[in-house]
Parts: sequence; structure tokens; C-alpha cells
Amino acid sequence: MIELLTAPTPNGWKISIMLEECGLPYRVRWVELGKGDQFAPDFLAISPNNRIPAIVDHDPADGGEPVPVFESGAILLYLAEKTGRFLPADLRSRKQVMEWLFWQVGGLGPMLGQHGHFKLYAPDRIAYATTRYREEALRLYGVLDRQLAKTPFLAGAAYSIADMACWPWVRTWKAQDIPLGDFPASRAWYDLLKQRPALRRGVELGNERVNQRPQDSAETRRILFGIKEENA
Repeated sequence: MIELLTAPTPNGWKISIMLEECGLPYRVRWVELGKGDQFAPDFLAISPNNRIPAIVDHDPADGGEPVPVFESGAILLYLAEKTGRFLPADLRSRKQVMEWLFWQVGGLGPMLGQHGHFKLYAPDRIAYATTRYREEALRLYGVLDRQLAKTPFLAGAAYSIADMACWPWVRTWKAQDIPLGDFPASRAWYDLLKQRPALRRGVELGNERVNQRPQDSAETRRILFGIKEENA
């Protein structure tokens, strides 16, 4: 059994998609980010960077004590190796999946996260920051689109953990006001993956919990962004 510590965010959905795609039994432990659950000692013992998602594998391959794993990219690799799925064994194909997985965790996710923050959540609209991260977001969409114009999936002919890592972030395109139609290969890939039943189950996990935006509460903003407002 996999214990999934998560919240309904793009990074969290990466792992619920993978669990659904693999058919692994799992139970969810919701982490209430707006209430500061991510700073609780029992969570930090699993995820010392106080970020979701994290997992605990209660049935590890070595038969030993439960294995905690934090960081979404590391979790995807762990689950792929545990199940032997969505990560090719041959050298060249595996290398390509790893490249695009790390491209997501080092670029697409962080840059879209910053773009979303300054566009949607920042209490003061800073034109320089918004423009800076929007231009970087569009550049990354261009990288994505050029790759997908050559291959049906990010790392070649087969669906992989690289696609699972990127898709939940591309899902934010409407909220982030990204003109997805300007990236036709990415749009086709997005629509194709959206038809996968397991992916849909993964991204629907926790939909009923998305009921408050960070900008709606000064205390939530303080917890999530570490910013103490002078008049709060």
C-alpha cells in the first residue's frame, strides 16, 4: 500500500496520475497547505522541504521498513522502478525520459509556478516580474511544442512519466492565460492525454477541496508564501 501525502495541485496530481496509471493501491492523506500542515513535524519527517507531494511505501521491494519518498520527480522515478512501467529499460529511451522529466522539475513547473504567482496571487502587481515569468513560460511552451511536433509523446513513441510530470502543469493554461492554440502540437498532446481514464481519475483527485484561493485570506497568504502583510 502506498500512502500519498498530497494536495490538489499540479505537483500533487503528477503522483495520483502515476498511481492510477499503474493501478497501485493507495490511500490519501490530505495536507491542508493553507492551514500549515506542511510544517507539522510528522510531515517534515517525510518531506523535509515542507512541500507536497510525498509518499510512504508500506510494501517496498526489499521487504523492509516503509520507505518515505519526497519530491515529485523522485517519486515518479521510484514508482516507475517499483512497477517496471512508464520508464524504458533501454539506455537511450530511458535517457530521453530522464531528460524531459528533469526539464519539467527544473524548468516548466517552477517557471509556471512563478508566472502563476505574480499573475494570480501577488498582492501587488509587479509588471516586470509578471512579464519576466510570462516570457519564460512562453519560451518553455515553445520548447515543449517543438519536441511534440517530432514525437507523439515527450520522450518518443511511448507515454512515460515525463508526460505525467508535464501534463498537470499544462492543465493550468487557461488560468495562466497561455494561448495554447498557438502551440498546436502541445494542444494535440494535451487533448490526447486528457482522454486517458487513469489520468482523468488522477487529476480529479481532490477537486472538491479546491474551494479557496490564496489571495482570499491574509493568513493563508502568510502560510503559503511566507509574507507578513503590514496591515494584516
